[in-house]
Amino acid sequence: MVNSGGTRGGRPRSQQTILAAASLAAATLGGLALSAPSAWAQTPSPLGEWQYSVGIPLQKMWQPNIPDWQVRIGAATSFQPRYEGSDRYHLMTGPSIDVRYKDLFFLSSGEGFGVNFAQGENWRASLAGVYDLGRRGHDDPPELNGLGNINPAPGLKLSGEYVISKDFPLVLRADVRRYFGGSNGWIGDLGAYMPLPGSTQKFFWFAGPNVTLADSNYMNSWFGVNQNQAAHSSYAPYHASAGFKSVGFGVSLVWLFDKHWFATADGAFEQLVGSAGNSPITHRKANGVADISINYRF
Repeated sequence: MVNSGGTRGGRPRSQQTILAAASLAAATLGGLALSAPSAWAQTPSPLGEWQYSVGIPLQKMWQPNIPDWQVRIGAATSFQPRYEGSDRYHLMTGPSIDVRYKDLFFLSSGEGFGVNFAQGENWRASLAGVYDLGRRGHDDPPELNGLGNINPAPGLKLSGEYVISKDFPLVLRADVRRYFGGSNGWIGDLGAYMPLPGSTQKFFWFAGPNVTLADSNYMNSWFGVNQNQAAHSSYAPYHASAGFKSVGFGVSLVWLFDKHWFATADGAFEQLVGSAGNSPITHRKANGVADISINYRF
């Protein structure tokens, strides 16, 4: 939290925060609403859920007249664990797509396909169709052999975001997702982030924490071992209970090259906790992710 009485580098922290917000405003006034264009964003990864929509709820606070159409396309590469709890990593690549119409409908590789069904100047509530690519045994054969696959599955996501104020642009976010098939479960996130001091008109960055909870169906799909899986693998039976799945912290950065081209980079740390952290499938409780994308806005 910002302490207006504290200082860093001789400048009050509250003033630094306002300057960062002003830099963000200069960018959004140029027509750039941001979302982290991570490759295959809905696949479980250590990225915080807020990083898939970073900057979007801040736009209206400085740009009341948002263009009817906002279109950004690009390509992204992500370096992330082979599965949640893996101690081995791989590269994933994919398209970056973010299309928004009248601050109402959106199609995004990060947020899914949805609608802002209720909103104000500093908040919005959204409903979106999302996807989960699941987990394949060949993602990490030595560790997943005998566990079978978690099939890709569609889902629905209900989310809400709220910005404290212009002077203190902290964004609070909550979401809940329900997948139909695959894990066939519920998962939700609580997160927060804000623009940080050091931002300029050509570069700005955000950071914040994230907490994830899930029901027993979801937890057992990803971290449990049933009797059949135990018979075909080296793992003993394990029941994963509902509750906290992970805690984490993320940083997202944006560079504006000119009117059309920009790049983003995201990094995040995730610590699996509870049944997820204690699962025999989990070989490393602490995981990280890094991705980068190059994008063009029309």
